[in-house]
Amino acid sequence: MAMRAAATATAYSFVAPRGLRALYSSLTSGFPFNPPQTQTEKPPPAEPSTNLFVSGLSKRTTTEGLRDAFAKFGEVVHAKVVTDRVSGFSKGYGFVRYATLEEAAAGIKGMDGQFLDGWVIFAEYARPRPPPPSLNNAPTYNQS
Repeated sequence: MAMRAAATATAYSFVAPRGLRALYSSLTSGFPFNPPQTQTEKPPPAEPSTNLFVSGLSKRTTTEGLRDAFAKFGEVVHAKVVTDRVSGFSKGYGFVRYATLEEAAAGIKGMDGQFLDGWVIFAEYARPRPPPPSLNNAPTYNQS
């Protein structure tokens, strides 16, 4: 029995250490692939406008609830929670439009980082939509 244990110990003595540390060290030392270093640039802050983008909404948040929460800081001209077409629940974001820039700034200051329907929401100035992609690659048909 002692002979068998000694033979087993010498048979496994050449095996590399086991565990996550051994796996990590073997991958980092001899792995030829180096993933590219990505530099994600933050977009510049949006220009002040009366339209606010609100993210982090609960799926139970309604347009009326969003309007009521932001109405404490000024006259809300329009509020909209973007909803899923099938379920009708919120997609987690929406838009609020105030009458003036000052009210919009007060809305951001008052609601950014606050709780609404049990979720922390974030309010910021809405960025304009990017222009639609050009249709240069679309086939053209002669109308003559």
